[in-house]
Amino acid sequence: MTTTTGARAPDGRARPANPAREALPAPYLFWLAGAQLGALGDAALAFALGWAAAAHGGGAAGLVLTAITVSRTALVLVGGALADRLGARRVMLAGDAVMLAATLALAAVAGGWGTPLRLLVLAAVVIGVVDAFYLPASGSMPRLLVGTGQLPRALALRQAGGQLAALLGAPLGGALVAAGGLPGVALVDAASFTVVLLVLLRVPVPRPHGRQHVPYGTHRPPGLLAEAAAGVRLAARDRLLRTALLLTGAAAGALLPVVSLLAPLLARADGWGAGAAGLVAGGQAAGVLVVAGLLARRGGQGSGGTGSGGKDGERWWTRAAAGAAAGAGAGIGAAFGLCVAAAGTALLAVAPGPGAAVAAGVVTGAGSGLFAGRLGPLVLGSAPEGHLSRVQALLTLAQSAALVLATGLLGLLADAVGPRVPTALCAAATGAAGLLALASPVLRRSGGVLAGRPGGGQSARAWSGRTGADTPRDGGASGGGDE
Repeated sequence: MTTTTGARAPDGRARPANPAREALPAPYLFWLAGAQLGALGDAALAFALGWAAAAHGGGAAGLVLTAITVSRTALVLVGGALADRLGARRVMLAGDAVMLAATLALAAVAGGWGTPLRLLVLAAVVIGVVDAFYLPASGSMPRLLVGTGQLPRALALRQAGGQLAALLGAPLGGALVAAGGLPGVALVDAASFTVVLLVLLRVPVPRPHGRQHVPYGTHRPPGLLAEAAAGVRLAARDRLLRTALLLTGAAAGALLPVVSLLAPLLARADGWGAGAAGLVAGGQAAGVLVVAGLLARRGGQGSGGTGSGGKDGERWWTRAAAGAAAGAGAGIGAAFGLCVAAAGTALLAVAPGPGAAVAAGVVTGAGSGLFAGRLGPLVLGSAPEGHLSRVQALLTLAQSAALVLATGLLGLLADAVGPRVPTALCAAATGAAGLLALASPVLRRSGGVLAGRPGGGQSARAWSGRTGADTPRDGGASGGGDE
């Protein structure tokens, strides 16, 4: 017999429900479904832009990709500050509206005048600018819509959906380009933005505590640059956030170029063919999906957690595998993930053939998925509620800056000595980061961050088809919400 508070203990008393095992709130699932549809449309458009730019030459394709990255990196801290000031929902609504108009304009111009390079670069800049404001806001949404104890499962589900969108986006983009060219892809992406807008209008977003409310007519609030700088100072002073950001940058620089840059170079150098490089990328994605699925199923629970226990109908091997993925602590789990990814990258560096390289891709993906799935909830759960988007902006900045720098250096090194040496260096750097993280006292003590502190999911669970008016957590206290 069960109650609304959880299962019955052997003595007949109600046992409190474990937040990590409760169903995720309906508003979060509704928002996530719309967000993943939008991500699929974006991935298809990214492929179409790259394909159109490639017709102008390799340098033009690189210019389009660089325009997205540079504009996003330059403005992301300001974007995080704006989302913390106005509210994540407002910023996302504005971003979706801008992209809806931009994709419709792109479809019209490309349909009438073709795809000149200046049009593609302009579209890339618009995408990068919108991303700079949109990504920090959307990154804070899980914390606003679910309880902190459910963040591991919520973020793992989002990670799995994002990986699927990335996997399906390129084939979808190719099919749409073949059917209708860039204008057709832009129209499909515009339709996805329309759906996301409608979803956001219906999802109630709680106002986070800690947002400073400045009454009209008193004094001017600090500028966005000052608020962005305040977010940087916060992360620099907080040991956990500082460590997590450094670890994120190290992982981005040492792991992300492995499959995207070094695996294709290895396939070319050893004569494996493009198909083998694609299989390595697919293996990496499969590893991420498997780990994300385990985390989404079990969340922060280890094999010895306090959830529904051994009588919940699950087989022991399911609980053991999920426990291995979840780990005893978020920080230790993230560090272990880096060590696993380092092993996979080392295997790729010495792989004698395509089969071993694909296996290496799977191991690398499993490790990187475990790292992201454990560190992401830790960072989002530990961020002050008035700085959620700014902390997400810093994560984006750390990843983007490290990736841009590492990709260029690794490419030059591969040209000089071949791709196996930089791949081995990536394995060594990832392993060193993992070992340092395992030895970090702040990460070893980080388990209490996700101990089930109530979050936005508590008020969001009362959602019953209401319209998108924001829901204050504190019963309506003033504080500059997303209304």
